[in-house]
Amino acid sequence: MTVINSIITSQTTTTAAATTPQSPKKSVVFDANLLQHESNIPPQFIWPDHEKPSPNPKELHVPLIDLGGFLSGDPAASLRASDLVGKACRKHGFFLVVNHGVDSALISDAHRYMDHFFEQPLHQKQKAQRKLGEHCGYASSFTGRFSSKLPWKETLSFEYSPENSSSRIVEDYFNRTLGEDFSHLGKVYEEYSSSMSKLSLGIMELLAMSLGVNRSHFKDFFEGNESIMRLNYYPPCKKPDQALGTGPHCDPTSLTILHQDTVGGLQVFVDNEWRSITPNVNAFVVNIGDTFMALSNGRYKSCLHRAVVNRTSTRKSLAFFLCPNKDKVVSPPRELVDSNNPRIYPDFSWPNLLEFTQKHYRADMNTLNTFSEWIIKQQQQQQQKTSEAVMSSIDCS
Repeated sequence: MTVINSIITSQTTTTAAATTPQSPKKSVVFDANLLQHESNIPPQFIWPDHEKPSPNPKELHVPLIDLGGFLSGDPAASLRASDLVGKACRKHGFFLVVNHGVDSALISDAHRYMDHFFEQPLHQKQKAQRKLGEHCGYASSFTGRFSSKLPWKETLSFEYSPENSSSRIVEDYFNRTLGEDFSHLGKVYEEYSSSMSKLSLGIMELLAMSLGVNRSHFKDFFEGNESIMRLNYYPPCKKPDQALGTGPHCDPTSLTILHQDTVGGLQVFVDNEWRSITPNVNAFVVNIGDTFMALSNGRYKSCLHRAVVNRTSTRKSLAFFLCPNKDKVVSPPRELVDSNNPRIYPDFSWPNLLEFTQKHYRADMNTLNTFSEWIIKQQQQQQQKTSEAVMSSIDCS
């Protein structure tokens, strides 16, 4: 813990002051049903002036990639798609995909059923309360973890893995946590998560092609993924110019597949300014996360992004975070490492990075670099302890 704290304390980023978990006794209660009507919002939700949203940001024109030809096995279409993916990932890491093969009725149901959960009274939603230091469950802002720059949102997160085809991990979660009255939600989000997992593996093929490695390399790596599905619910805010739905951050995961409703609010930091991505109900927004940036040896970038809120409308989004199996070692393929492109990040496992972001560090644009420094220092400390133990045994003999 000393090593972690020393790293975090030495940071110069604007989020450093908010990385220390607070005592639960000091937590403000984020009850969206009440706060969305308040003309004055609690100070914990007011962001510093330099981080407050700016009015009328420019639109970010991200490539719209048609997956129809790729999914049907057309080699020329696959090559075109991989080229567009590569260009986007070298620039900012965001792109849109259409003709993705996911049933539009399923997407519609996934959005609609969010209301069944989030429109409940707070005490009902708290049956699924996320425990401090964990990544799954219901979270009303981050009130139990941080004391400032809190996001104006509620989330429900749960795990998904396709490894055991007979397992109904999402259905089981809803039944166990919320009861049989929510079993229909479990079935919808089980199917939706399965569709996202399949789509993400296809995108991994395109990423491999664009990087010039074996087409199946990343697909095979993520075949038994242990991923996270998150329902994001951003209630209206009477002071949208002072708050943020989600603060500036890079996703620590590998790949994010996001579906926005028509309200809009996603912004990406490109060329030193915040740009908006206009909602497209026929498309998924895809972006690279820190873990894949490490897998690509830094060739592809995990980009800073955030979500803004508005005065009148609830915004909803569905986010699937592709994550490796806990036993996988995150290390780039040998084709991406040479004398001109030496290793940038040390080997690590996804559970270590996840724990780092959940217990010790608030995700921002420096998460991967700070985590890498922490890993290297841990390794050095372990080597020193081993050397001291060897020397001690020699002295004793």
